[in-house]
Amino acid sequence: MKKIEAIIRTSKFEQVVEALADAGVTFLSFYDVKGHGLEKEYRTYRGTTYDVGYIPRTKLEIVVSEEFLQKAVDTILDAAKTDKIGDGKIFVTHLDEVYRIRTGEKGHEAIN
Repeated sequence: MKKIEAIIRTSKFEQVVEALADAGVTFLSFYDVKGHGLEKEYRTYRGTTYDVGYIPRTKLEIVVSEEFLQKAVDTILDAAKTDKIGDGKIFVTHLDEVYRIRTGEKGHEAIN
């Protein structure tokens, strides 16, 4: 099993979630995050421009089987892309075990 963590533009969130649903992703978690990278966020107040120092983004967390990993990653890449600096990042990590609290199921049965 793999865990996908994707940091995407908040403006692309709905499009990415719809694309993932169409691809068969039935469960994901998300939350608002802030950070900074190559893209800079500037705000103007009374004629003066300030570097805000952080960029608001949305972070998705998805657990998938190894067989479904590439389809899920490709779906996020296609739906989140704008071809501009700041589109985000996708991180994939290995999960040793997953448990469903309600039933005690583990492994692939817990994520389906």
